[in-house]
Amino acid sequence: MEAAAAAAATTTIPLITPYKMGPFNLSHRIVLAPLTRNRSYNNIPQPHAILYYSQRTTNGGFLIAEATGVNDTAQGYSDTPGIWTEEQVEAWKPIVDAVHEKGGIFFCQIWHCGRVSTYGFQPNGEAPISCTSKGVTPGLGGGDWSPPRPLRTEEIPQIVNDFRLAARNAIKAGFDGVEIHGANGYLIDQFMKDQVNDRTDQYGGSLENRCRFALEIVEAVVNEIGAERVGIRLSPHANYMEAQDSNPEALGLYMAKSLNEYQILYLHILEPRLFNAQDKLDAPPYSLLPMRKAFGGTFIASGGYNRDDGNKAVAENYTDLVAYGRSFLANPDLPKRFELNAALNKYDRSTFYTPHPVVGYTDYPFLEVQA
Repeated sequence: MEAAAAAAATTTIPLITPYKMGPFNLSHRIVLAPLTRNRSYNNIPQPHAILYYSQRTTNGGFLIAEATGVNDTAQGYSDTPGIWTEEQVEAWKPIVDAVHEKGGIFFCQIWHCGRVSTYGFQPNGEAPISCTSKGVTPGLGGGDWSPPRPLRTEEIPQIVNDFRLAARNAIKAGFDGVEIHGANGYLIDQFMKDQVNDRTDQYGGSLENRCRFALEIVEAVVNEIGAERVGIRLSPHANYMEAQDSNPEALGLYMAKSLNEYQILYLHILEPRLFNAQDKLDAPPYSLLPMRKAFGGTFIASGGYNRDDGNKAVAENYTDLVAYGRSFLANPDLPKRFELNAALNKYDRSTFYTPHPVVGYTDYPFLEVQA
């Protein structure tokens, strides 16, 4: 058994090969995906996050922090962190320091929920903001979503500026960079998708107009902190929170090409998971290769990958890096387990979003490797 484990360890798998991502030297291709965990009480990152992120850090590993609000209208869920106040910035610092102490590279994902919110999460109980007055169907995903109000054209630069300030604050907190959250049906995705965006100004209608908001945010953030510190996450093929597009391939390709103008560090694409009756992941009915080939920077794929899928994707040059969510959540030493082809802990979905500072958060066991 020990000999087999040793043999497995000496066979280098594609996921455990080094990669140079702009100025960052990664020791492997396994990325911690951004995962909302609802444990930042009153939107302030908590000390228990120090252990959580530190546990999942390897020397030369790349981690993306959970989605973090850019302003006081950005929230759509309870106890998600923010980065718009000095108190929040200070609370992030020891968390970032813990990742850096173990040699990790750490980006902060900055987001705005837009219409995926309720009056209760908004200042003075106001309507959530969006590109539209069309709301998310109440009850979808367990939320009692409130009808949004469309941003006036003249209000949009302020939101762009809030993303810029959030990026500045992330660097102040010590993060190595930011990932702009343009996926999962949240505000930026709402603007991009033609089944949501019904505007008649310069932010609606054509594909170029619908992507204008996203690209203005990219430009502002790049100008603030530098292109080599900026990534973006998109999910053109997905319909999370009813944010669907009639031509996702065109949307994805247009964004991939447009992002080259800003020379950002990476493009992170979330593929919707499609499980068949045997609970096996079906191959998606589309390919990310056109976007991969069109984009000049590092490419990250995510969405239901296991060890074999990830190795295959890297080996075939389908992607540079693979982001893992639920399996990394349940296996803080996931890179080591993948390297040894060890069994994985099963994740407990019931504790993904519960507020306990330990249970389902920092209590997943590590592999006991015999010396």
